[in-house]
Amino acid sequence: MLVPFSQLPDHARIWIYPSNRKFTDIEISQLHSDVEQFLVEWTAHGSSLHAGYCIPHHQFIVLALNEDDQKATGCSIDKSVHFIQSLEQSLAVTLLDKMNVNFIENDVIKTIDLKVFKKRAKAKGISPKTIVFNHLVTTKVDFENHWETTAGQSWHSRFF
Repeated sequence: MLVPFSQLPDHARIWIYPSNRKFTDIEISQLHSDVEQFLVEWTAHGSSLHAGYCIPHHQFIVLALNEDDQKATGCSIDKSVHFIQSLEQSLAVTLLDKMNVNFIENDVIKTIDLKVFKKRAKAKGISPKTIVFNHLVTTKVDFENHWETTAGQSWHSRFF
């Protein structure tokens, strides 16, 4: 069951899929259609899941699930991963590479490999004040309050 993201509870579980590039306006339109269709049909053990989504900065796909009535299962999570993999292919983007880091530099969202991020941090090319995206947040409230944060306030801080 599709639920507007804003109406999901603060404790809703989230999954963040960062793209290696910004989506075009045409891709955004298609993403809305594809994601909504997936969420309408998304189930766990035959029960409809109350889920929503958002696409912040035209570069991230965030799926959110209210687990009050029905929790995600291994099979339902697998379905969502297969869906995201299909988006990777149809859009020619990377959404599942956990070794990429997203941060803001000169008002532009950059995507670089974690090893490169570490080197730049050690060389002071990236500072603790650099805005990063912490994809390890797991609830809607944490997403809203701690996803977009400074490197010094996230797991990225260990590189300084």
